[in-house]
Amino acid sequence: MDDYLLILTLIGAATFAMAWMPGFSKKTGISYSAFYIIAGAVLYLAIPEYLPDPLPKNNENLTLHLTELIVIVSLMGSGIKIDLAFSFKAWSSPLKLIGITMLLCIAAAALMGYYFLSLGLASAVLLGAALAPTDPVLAADVQVGPPNDKAKSEVKFTLTSEAGLNDGVAFPFTWLAIVLGFMVAGNEVSFLEWFAVDVLYKLGAGILIGWACGKGIGFLLFRVSEKSGPLSSRDGFLAIAATLLVYGITEFAHGYGFLAVFICSITLRHYEKDHHYHKELHSFTDQTERLLLSLLMILFGGALVMGILKPVNTEMVIFAVVFLLLIRPVAGYLAVAASRIKNKEKWVIGFFGIRGLGSVYYLSFGFSEFNFEHQDQLWAIVSLTILLSIIMHGFSATTVMKKVK
Repeated sequence: MDDYLLILTLIGAATFAMAWMPGFSKKTGISYSAFYIIAGAVLYLAIPEYLPDPLPKNNENLTLHLTELIVIVSLMGSGIKIDLAFSFKAWSSPLKLIGITMLLCIAAAALMGYYFLSLGLASAVLLGAALAPTDPVLAADVQVGPPNDKAKSEVKFTLTSEAGLNDGVAFPFTWLAIVLGFMVAGNEVSFLEWFAVDVLYKLGAGILIGWACGKGIGFLLFRVSEKSGPLSSRDGFLAIAATLLVYGITEFAHGYGFLAVFICSITLRHYEKDHHYHKELHSFTDQTERLLLSLLMILFGGALVMGILKPVNTEMVIFAVVFLLLIRPVAGYLAVAASRIKNKEKWVIGFFGIRGLGSVYYLSFGFSEFNFEHQDQLWAIVSLTILLSIIMHGFSATTVMKKVK
């Protein structure tokens, strides 16, 4: 059998089927991610010798860059579909989730990792940082609709904007884990330098560059293009081009590219807010994201049956369940407890802290910067948490979201 042709055929089948998956998920109430994970598991059980190795530790660079790509595409798509312009008052709920919930989740996961799972200090902090962000990729079922969608939902807005913001804001804590790793290894490190560079400078650079790029791209697309025939363009792929451009510029400037892409998308979204072109931009990012997701979920399903969960023990199962059913929901509820929304909606916001490919990226990034201890265990814990999140949230999101506004 020609491996290359087989892989091409499988990619074609997977992405072809994705065209109907959103509608199928709405009808069944089950996230389409689950179907692709099952498909991946079946394929790797049946013909593993003809398929690429799905284990992240054996494909470190590929894992890092594929997850990086899908996250930034998802961040652009998330920002473009948020209708509510940014202000501290209007965005108070997601900002509280960043400032309270995320920090509580990092601290709780790190403490459990260190004391309950017997991980080293640096590895425990990396675990907390990796599991802290709400994933923008797998959270489509709990997010707002396309640009200028008439339906309004405080719950969906809060979860969408949280997923966009915390994928950048969690980065300093990944660097904190790396700094701790070097410290434990006997290297000279400075927490003051970490705070000055990895917190203040990189966050500031991400926000500033993202805002400036959003304004510049908006001016080009909505002002220059409107007045100049030769420069007029309404191609949806410009959203992906802008994503890569902004991300690259920010990373060259040593800022946080994730944060810059989301800030850029929000800024661009509210440049000529009612323009129909925003729907074209969102549509292309959504299609690109789903195409990448279908492939990555097949690989994730393959990794599950090829041994990534081998190190899992009872303590890890308890950790994942406690994190998803206790730590995140309670931390999420506490953050929005004073908000003027219904009590049940506060618990919905707390519960749907979906973990996904963002966590894979952060773990991959940490391993690329420092040789952490317990890497197999960390892959197992994070993969188990993602799997349980997909099952719990993927089977309940459609039903629950129909009951909240």
